[in-house]
Amino acid sequence: MRKVYYIYNPKTRTYDRIYPTFRQRVLDVLKRLFVGMGFGAGSFILLFWIFGTPSEKQLRIENSRLQAQYNVLSRRLDEALGVMQGIQQRDDNLYRVVLQADPVADAVRKAGYGGTNRYEELMDMANADLVINTTQKMDMLNRQLYIQSKSFDEVVDLFKDHDEMLRCIPAIQPVSNKNLKQTASGYGMRIDPIYKTAKFHSGMDFSANIGTPVYATGDGVVKKAGWQTGYGKLIIVNHGFGYETWYAHLNDMDVRVGQKVVRGEVIGEVGNTGKSTGPHLHYEVHVKGKVVNPVNYYFMDLSAEDYDKMIELAANHGKVFD
Repeated sequence: MRKVYYIYNPKTRTYDRIYPTFRQRVLDVLKRLFVGMGFGAGSFILLFWIFGTPSEKQLRIENSRLQAQYNVLSRRLDEALGVMQGIQQRDDNLYRVVLQADPVADAVRKAGYGGTNRYEELMDMANADLVINTTQKMDMLNRQLYIQSKSFDEVVDLFKDHDEMLRCIPAIQPVSNKNLKQTASGYGMRIDPIYKTAKFHSGMDFSANIGTPVYATGDGVVKKAGWQTGYGKLIIVNHGFGYETWYAHLNDMDVRVGQKVVRGEVIGEVGNTGKSTGPHLHYEVHVKGKVVNPVNYYFMDLSAEDYDKMIELAANHGKVFD
């Protein structure tokens, strides 16, 4: 039914009927149409803003699931890194200690990836901090697994050479000293017998008559057999595995450079050459280029009681020959 429009006439105080033109009717229809369309579009946008599109809703659900999975993965990586730390500690403090090998340096185990930013492409992702942190943990675990694998390869090789290493490690006294009476002076700070000043004594002195046999304390190859200032006639035996032994102030040398020797073999005679105040053997043990206390390398010669006695004698004996 068509609507009828009226307008109030104040002169006649009556309502006069209005007959709109075609143009007015068209404009009225268009106005109603645009208002309806605007209201519908606004309602549609408002509903999408509140509830989202079905695809957006699905994406939010998937994003939530991914975030939960990343959180789980991050926790599991933390657990795996904890297990790896335990393996590393056993490697350094058990396997390598037994095999007398240096531990793997922390700087090597925990080395990161330097250079360019490896995670730059992840910074624009949703939950970028979580994603980058998890990726870093994964890279760290991969790196530590690689280093640990290489370490175990080395440990396996050391185990294969273990019997040979035991033959080569210095393990007896360099002169016959069953009663320990030849122990003259030990390792550490001592008063120099010539200069009368405190000086570090880098080995042990064994008093003995000239001509007393000197024994190789482990299997090895003669590295030096000749004169060296201060040491006099000196024999150096390279035992491999980072070990060397020095036998100084000799009277005679029974070996030559490059000769293989075995533990207990006579390699020379006690003498009084070089910087020496009396017949004796000055004996040093070097491990990986550093001088160490020889008293710790007589384990095939000494009982526990003799070991304690030798430590006491070496620490308290006042007689230094060089």
